[in-house]
Amino acid sequence: MPSVESHVFDITRVISLAIAPVFLLSAIGTIISALTARLARAVDRRRVIEEKLEHLHVGGTHRDVMIGELHMLARRITLVLWAIGAAVFSALLICVLIGTAFMGAFTSLDLSRTVAIVFLGAVIALTLCLVLFMREVFLAVSTLEDFGSVHLVAGRRVARTNETAAPKYANANTDSIPASRAEIPPSV
Repeated sequence: MPSVESHVFDITRVISLAIAPVFLLSAIGTIISALTARLARAVDRRRVIEEKLEHLHVGGTHRDVMIGELHMLARRITLVLWAIGAAVFSALLICVLIGTAFMGAFTSLDLSRTVAIVFLGAVIALTLCLVLFMREVFLAVSTLEDFGSVHLVAGRRVARTNETAAPKYANANTDSIPASRAEIPPSV
């Protein structure tokens, strides 16, 4: 029967080895947060375009442009969902890795090979997540280049400028915003 001191030493060693995967879990949580924000933006944009298509009854090339953007948003949403799935799978594998490491400390089984395989799976899933994320970012940038340079104002296509964006912000309450940085009191 092993002594209590050897178990305490094994548990201490496992805890120190489990710290790195816990940091990796934190990073994956941050990535999932960023991905869900991107998903929300794409879904919101899709809803706006669908509403415009329903209520505006636009026709011709502008309708085709909006439908093209809807298809692009559907691809982006799919990529983000797959990236979130890969990130969650990676996080689950890291949780299994930590549990396996502790199980190896409490039993006489050599689980080092299992821990290595699970860690490799987690890293592969995380890599897949990041590749999908990068693909979605490239797709979003290409969407901006394809569909973001023009929009509909009074039934005609015009380039986006500060003047065309002004109606969006015309009703904004700017009374509480200082006119210049000189009016802002210094912070303590």
